[in-house]
Amino acid sequence: MVNKKRLIKLMRDLIKIDSQNPPGDEFRIADFVKRYLDKLGVKTKIYEFKKSRSNVVVYFPAKAGSCQKLIDQRGKRKNTDKTLLLTPHLDTVPAGKNWKIKPFSGEILKNRIYGLGATDCKGNLACAMEAINSILDDKIILSYNLILAATADEESGSSLGLIPLLERGILNPDLAVVLDADDFKIIITQKGLIHLKIKLKGKRSHGAYPERGVNAIDIAVDIIQDIKKHKFCYIKNKYLLAPTVNVGTIKGGDKVNIVADWCEFELDFRFLPGMSANNIIKAIKEIAGKHTKKYKLEISDLQEPYYINEKHPLVSSLSEAMKNFKVNPIIGGSEGATVITFFQAKNIPAIATGFGSDGCAHTADEYVRIDDLYKGALVLEEFLKNYKFN
Repeated sequence: MVNKKRLIKLMRDLIKIDSQNPPGDEFRIADFVKRYLDKLGVKTKIYEFKKSRSNVVVYFPAKAGSCQKLIDQRGKRKNTDKTLLLTPHLDTVPAGKNWKIKPFSGEILKNRIYGLGATDCKGNLACAMEAINSILDDKIILSYNLILAATADEESGSSLGLIPLLERGILNPDLAVVLDADDFKIIITQKGLIHLKIKLKGKRSHGAYPERGVNAIDIAVDIIQDIKKHKFCYIKNKYLLAPTVNVGTIKGGDKVNIVADWCEFELDFRFLPGMSANNIIKAIKEIAGKHTKKYKLEISDLQEPYYINEKHPLVSSLSEAMKNFKVNPIIGGSEGATVITFFQAKNIPAIATGFGSDGCAHTADEYVRIDDLYKGALVLEEFLKNYKFN
């Protein structure tokens, strides 16, 4: 049975551990999670792809298996050895300034626990740990293998966390539930992401004689305006807003009285399921090419959009668990990028959910409601106990 007092203490202990990224050092919190669950008799292991960038993986086998067998099998499991993955992350964004409540205090005020990562994502981690604790306390035997992977580096792209865990076959689940959302929302779709930079060359001249040069900043402005006006083709999605483009950075030129012979700017595209990243990039190249031949386009990140059918058993089972505790499940989409897309690349069905407080992530005086934390652990335990693979 979920223990509310134990959950609150666990949550406060997690908040007190600094895991800001950057600079990036998840060892202390990973070690805490490992030691906490080791005491329960569960097999745990830490994986690092860079010193102190720690990921803790917890193996909770079904009655027919053993922990070591589950670890050793990885990508060689038989079809009958079904595995479900829960994955929150360990790192937080930097605390920043303007906190009225100390960011590592775990202070309780008016049914809220305050602290950096309370909503994103230590509350979800605490719920997962307490749900496993409760299942062990009640001697419940799951019908499938369960893995909890609390990962590093989510706030900076997951290149030291979930991505290598999946690419190296350390994690190879049949299904995944990403614990990184707010207000019991069930995320079944999200926009794709393209981050790109366009570098432009002009011709330098004296600022008093602009006609003698070619101003790269002017070219950049024209290209940006045309991109903003361009009508990208897409199919409306009931869970997501229309595609967007944001000019994130722009810089160029060397001095106010010199015609700028260089300029570069970065764009953030968010695009819908059904849209083609290649077609978007092609359109950008065509627009830039109308204004200059002296440009270079660099892509720094590309994540495809994601969608899973709302009738998938993951969705219906989690919805049912929520309803059992009088929570109205909200099935929706994510405008931002989450780690769901990394499972898509491996053909692993995944959803995201979580129990944080909407609008609190990445803010000063971040908090999570104690009632939501407690109910989240109950929902998660109910879901894990009753989930059945087809």
